[in-house]
Amino acid sequence: MEPVPLQDFVRALDPETLPRVLRVCSGVYFEGSIYEISGNECCLSTGDLIKVTQVRLQKVVCENPRTSQTMELPCNFQGYFTPLNTPQSYETLEELVSATTQSSKQLPTCFMSTHRIVTEGRVVTEDQLLMLEAVVMHRGIRCARCVLGLEGQQVILHLPLSQKGPFRKWEPSTPRTLLQVLQDPALKDLVLTCPTLPWHSLILRPQYEIQAIMHMRRTIVKIPSTLEVDVEDVTASSQHVHFIKPLLLSEVLARQGPFPLSTEILEVPERRPTFLSPWLGSLQKGQRLCIYGLASPPWRVLASSKGRKVPRHFLVSGAYQGKLRRRPREFPTAYDLLGAFQPGQPLRVVATKDCEGEREENPEFTSLAVGDRLEVLGPGQAHGAQGNDMDVLVCQRLSDQAGEDEEEECEEEAESPERVLLPLHFPGSFVEEMSDSRRYSLADLTAQFSLPCEVKVVAKDSSHPTDPLTSFLGLRLEEKITEPFLVVSLDSEPGMCFEIPPRWLDLTVVEARGQPDSPEGSLPMATVEELTDTFYYRLRKLPACEIQAPPPRPPKSQGLSKQRRHSTQEGGVKSSQVLGLQQHTLLPKPKAKTLPAFTKDGSRTYSKIPAHRKGHRPAKPQRQDPDDDEHDYEEILEHFQKTI
Repeated sequence: MEPVPLQDFVRALDPETLPRVLRVCSGVYFEGSIYEISGNECCLSTGDLIKVTQVRLQKVVCENPRTSQTMELPCNFQGYFTPLNTPQSYETLEELVSATTQSSKQLPTCFMSTHRIVTEGRVVTEDQLLMLEAVVMHRGIRCARCVLGLEGQQVILHLPLSQKGPFRKWEPSTPRTLLQVLQDPALKDLVLTCPTLPWHSLILRPQYEIQAIMHMRRTIVKIPSTLEVDVEDVTASSQHVHFIKPLLLSEVLARQGPFPLSTEILEVPERRPTFLSPWLGSLQKGQRLCIYGLASPPWRVLASSKGRKVPRHFLVSGAYQGKLRRRPREFPTAYDLLGAFQPGQPLRVVATKDCEGEREENPEFTSLAVGDRLEVLGPGQAHGAQGNDMDVLVCQRLSDQAGEDEEEECEEEAESPERVLLPLHFPGSFVEEMSDSRRYSLADLTAQFSLPCEVKVVAKDSSHPTDPLTSFLGLRLEEKITEPFLVVSLDSEPGMCFEIPPRWLDLTVVEARGQPDSPEGSLPMATVEELTDTFYYRLRKLPACEIQAPPPRPPKSQGLSKQRRHSTQEGGVKSSQVLGLQQHTLLPKPKAKTLPAFTKDGSRTYSKIPAHRKGHRPAKPQRQDPDDDEHDYEEILEHFQKTI
């Protein structure tokens, strides 16, 4: 087949013969675009192979041959078209008359000229229809007597038989629809007429969209038929040609099989590294991979190490088989306590530093001393000094009296337990009371307790010989992330598998020939992957990690606090009252021996710590005896160590 313009090839193409393989004989390139403009291919190089799979009519441009004006017709245009000329043409009027008289049809006959005719002071345009009635002698010259219809009037013209054309005869035919005209090769580029259009004569210029497959292209290529390239049909000689179609790992995940799938890496995305794993360096162009399918379970836990200056971050698979033991959690503020509080689950903590309460804001904002034990009840609201409502954390003070001689005192205190209000920005330091020595699996731990939580790995994962989690004093399990991973192994090392998240490491691969062998038994899996700092903070930005709003803003300065305190003392501002707890039914009931109540005589309640009376310490305590104060401080530390 000789090279032809792409537009001509498409118009003459029979859709029943698809697919067809074409070779580009003369390429085209648009500066500023590598592949496509508005979703259509615009750059084809000489020698490219195109496998045409479908041709779709995009639009039809209607052109006026006289004025060169154009208009677009929809593909479902309902008008009917009739051709005004036939494919056969005649160079002179004498040839047209001779062909007409020799045929079965006699004069008169209708014809049109493809060029303008100037005669007897008139101009006959190329789109005007003439009727040839007879051949006569006019002024001594053999002429064709023609009738020209103009605005309802008939004008007689005498055209010499030597008048040059070309001329085309017009024969009445059956009106045809738009699609019928476009599917008839004999009517290609012929002048047509349509009663529903404003022009007497017109030419149809269809434009098609070609859907094709090309080498190394992931998606179907869309090529406009108006692209100025010449193509050659090489279908017969290209039966052995295999068009390589790249795939993204996300596409492999979406189509869900068949697995296992043997692939070869074509391209690695240029991004900052995500994992600090040895297999990451092996993911290079040309490396063959075997994809075994979707990893199970689909969830992971984001964890960070504790006890080191520079923490390390890990993504732990739900299939991790190591054993973990819970550790007491640390809370730097009351806001962190509120975030860890779960209705129906007791949360008891011990204060690890002395903190003064903001009594100028509310007299019930209690000060705390080292060793104070609290049970968190839930959120609440209280009135501030300026009449505004403040969010607070409502707690109950627990007894720290362990001796038998003080059991009666504890029972009396339990009748009216002291309520403690802590503003959410309260800068206290707390540690959780815990006596849980059980060993949990990761699945059981995340099912029974809310995250974040502190753990210690006491038994490593037997399937992971180099489990790094056992070397840390503690781990903070921060968030549970559900994301599909693919189980992959290197072709050079089929004995070790790892998991790739297509969302964050979307490799471009191509299916390799040959079916990999199905593994026998369970696959050895790396269940712990260390993360880079950049990728870790990227994961922390996920919606699943953004559970709580930012903590409340603390007071701006001490000067403002002093002014409020002074105005309170002089003006006699009344103390605020607690508005009420939120979700009363979810708060735990106080226990008789662990929720002591303060008597009217506050000095008798904590007689052992006179310098630090719990809940009643003044803003600036006065020391009367330095020795007694030191003794009290040592006793508090000793008691705190026993509590921990």
